Amino acid sequence: MKKKVVLAANNKKAYFDYFVLETFEAGIVLTGTEIKSIRQGKVSIKETYAKIRSSEVFVLGMHISPYEQGNIFNVEPLRERKLLLHKREISKIEKELKEKGKSLIPLKLYINSEGRAKMEIGLCQGKKNYDKRESIAQRDAKRKMDKVIKNSIGNRR
Repeated sequence: MKKKVVLAANNKKAYFDYFVLETFEAGIVLTGTEIKSIRQGKVSIKETYAKIRSSEVFVLGMHISPYEQGNIFNVEPLRERKLLLHKREISKIEKELKEKGKSLIPLKLYINSEGRAKMEIGLCQGKKNYDKRESIAQRDAKRKMDKVIKNSIGNRR
């Protein structure tokens, strides 16, 4: 049986600004109205980052729009939310973050096959400007090659 995963939010900018060294899957502590908003796709993780405080991981800056039928049960859209990871993963991340230039950045937010919201976080190292220019050049070269291939296949028919 194939597992169905529904992508709720993707942080494309993270892949442009950082080198992703390692990824971790984490659960998120949410309220009932927040998960309903996520299922509707009303979530943004563009400007998010994660912090470790007293051996717990928190995500900050994640915006979940208030649920329309939520009334009094809605919570603040930008509140910090706890991520659920194993202790050994947290200690490994904590050791890595002590090195200069490393950050913990959320990459994806999705609903897994059991209906639970999961977040893929990445241990990342910041790119320099010349690395970003190189990424742009590679993307443009790939786009040109795809265009040439598409035109050559179209001309055969």
